[in-house]
Amino acid sequence: MTATTRENPDEASHARISQRIAWLILVLGFLAAAAVFVTKSRRAGAGIAIGTFLSWLNFRWLEQSLGVVAIVTTAKAGTAQARTPASFYWKIGGRYVLIAAVIYVTVHYFAVPLLSELVGLLSLGAGAIVGSLYEVFRDLNNE
Repeated sequence: MTATTRENPDEASHARISQRIAWLILVLGFLAAAAVFVTKSRRAGAGIAIGTFLSWLNFRWLEQSLGVVAIVTTAKAGTAQARTPASFYWKIGGRYVLIAAVIYVTVHYFAVPLLSELVGLLSLGAGAIVGSLYEVFRDLNNE
């Protein structure tokens, strides 16, 4: 057995797709925030930017949590890898608490429109759709 192991092509593909979705969330969300900032209002643009950042953070924490689940489910019982770390539970439940707290503070204390923050949170869906469509069309062109 060699010191370096070859990465599974499916894992490499998943990592590439996840990275693409992560940066698409930020690019699409911040482009929308900039457009709204310039055309509508500064607070609405800031709300979309805040929602976009929360969406990106939510995606990253969900991805890390699913990685932990994959490791724990494939580990042998009784080993250190078979135990779920405490950070897993924080990332699963804490991301919703964090989103709710940030939205509450920004809406209540800074008068950022709630709808604009919700639109920013939708950047996760936009990034996933654009990233998935890119993969589909890329695969069609390779055939």
